[in-house]
Amino acid sequence: MLEEFIGSEERMESTNAEQVARSLLAAWNDRDLDKFLALLTDDVYWTDPAMLGSPAAGKAAVRRFAESVITAFPDFTYAIRGSMCVSADGQRCIIPWRITGTHLARLEPAGFMPTNRRADFEGVDLLDFRDGLVCRVETYFDPVVPGGQLMALNLLPPPGSFRERILVTIQSAIAWWLRNVRKSIPVK
Repeated sequence: MLEEFIGSEERMESTNAEQVARSLLAAWNDRDLDKFLALLTDDVYWTDPAMLGSPAAGKAAVRRFAESVITAFPDFTYAIRGSMCVSADGQRCIIPWRITGTHLARLEPAGFMPTNRRADFEGVDLLDFRDGLVCRVETYFDPVVPGGQLMALNLLPPPGSFRERILVTIQSAIAWWLRNVRKSIPVK
């Protein structure tokens, strides 16, 4: 039935996208950064909540990010959970994942010191393809989850707690300041 809507050429591209994505993840887990980077376009663009500052633009920036993560989390594992979803034209792929890793070394460039604690969290990657290679990666996850695990803190205070009241007070003060003091700075 699906074949009526998708021609054989499109199915092949979709299958190829999944193969490239699986090869990319295998290379990451094997710490084979040369193979990992070979599956990316030269102008690859990667956004990730773990990247403090600007996204990684280009293979050199992606290599620096990957080396930083692998150094800080030497047992880092990226596992696919469930099925990948590949667009009919094979140009986009969504990968639901689970990441685990223990923070054993300094995480650059921010300089986060090792906590010797383990993170275990889920998210999704959205990959775009061009000419059979990954040209864009958008990583989505809730940074509160691994942040709390790595710092041994419950970053989300219980409703009605003293911590919640303090956070609301801080947020209220910041909101007042933004509305009244920084009026001239446009919101991005």
